[in-house]
Amino acid sequence: MAQIFPFQPFRYSEKAGPLGLVVTQPYDKISGEMRTRYLAQSPYNLVRVILGERYDSDTETDNVYTRAARYLEEWIGQGILAQEQEPSLYAYFQEFQVPDTGETVVRKGFVGLGALEDYSAGVVHRHEQTLSGPKKDRLELLRHTHAHFGQIFMLYPDPAGEIDALLEESAQIPPLGAVTDEYGAVHRFWKIADTARIERIRQCMAPKKLLIADGHHRYETALAFRNENPGLAGADKTMMTFVNMHSPGLRILATHRLVHSMEDFVPAAFLAKAAAHFRVEEIGGPDMLRRAWRDSTNTVIGAASGERLYLLEWLGAPGELDVRVLHDVLLSRVLGIGEEAVREERNLRYVRGLEAALEAAREGQAQIAFLLKATSIQQVAEISFAGGVMPQKSTDFYPKLLSGLTVYRLA
Repeated sequence: MAQIFPFQPFRYSEKAGPLGLVVTQPYDKISGEMRTRYLAQSPYNLVRVILGERYDSDTETDNVYTRAARYLEEWIGQGILAQEQEPSLYAYFQEFQVPDTGETVVRKGFVGLGALEDYSAGVVHRHEQTLSGPKKDRLELLRHTHAHFGQIFMLYPDPAGEIDALLEESAQIPPLGAVTDEYGAVHRFWKIADTARIERIRQCMAPKKLLIADGHHRYETALAFRNENPGLAGADKTMMTFVNMHSPGLRILATHRLVHSMEDFVPAAFLAKAAAHFRVEEIGGPDMLRRAWRDSTNTVIGAASGERLYLLEWLGAPGELDVRVLHDVLLSRVLGIGEEAVREERNLRYVRGLEAALEAAREGQAQIAFLLKATSIQQVAEISFAGGVMPQKSTDFYPKLLSGLTVYRLA
């Protein structure tokens, strides 16, 4: 049973200045260049809390986590962050252009608290494994601040769109806030304080299974913190954005793989070895690859090296997940890149966008680029609800949820 709760978040007040100057992308999507830009935008930009600067002079009592807690306390004390007076949910709509196609769509969801559930309870399902490093970092931040700054991106099944209709009713007035992010996505949100509408949403959500789209590390961090603090009020919940997995605005982008720094890599030798597992065909351009992705019932992976582009059609059982075939066969068996090397990204980089991956191969930034068809939400749901997990970076739910729109501070 999915337990959803309204809450009284802290939100940036007018004292903070324009909202677009203080909110950020999720912490794990913030590059060094982005952090520098965020820091310059505003003294109240959330990056100071969620991904602050580290210094050689840091000590046990003055470090990135203690500074984060201090910023939070100061901003609340100064009224930069102010708490809402009534328990509410928040409709959260994202209007964006789909990369590669240019199609404009709107993804509709709502922000609220969700009860933290162990995976074994069968309520919350994951689709990716996690790494210990990011969880250790996020747990230290949570221990020091006792606050959640970004939302776990949760999917739920609602083919009839009953909850979406309730959200659309709430969005008939001007939004509480609106931000255009650095990728051109427009984020708008509305407060839902009407108790009858909140209760209706909660009733509709109660029987549903939840699937983590993004935020596996933060979810498991919240679970660990709950277990550390069984008596702390509010620690058994975390902030989530809930999106209907049947929504026409839900998009998963492909994450392509760039292989680099392999000793003695020879394209012809790679292709000869791959031919034991794939039908290999050199093709004239990406349109032929897109056509194969659309029409073939077999697993198809693109491979680009220099100016040349190849279609690799899996000779194994049809219906295999392409990213799993890529990792288990092409990376592991053919190239000898094992799981540990993949986790540490020794010979692997990831890139969004087919043209960007092809350009990396043409310019020699990658010895070979592997091009993947975007994973479908049906594939994610089938694997996740069956208790399985996918290789890391199998999915790229676009766009990301902004951090800092609402802040959930524990007691």
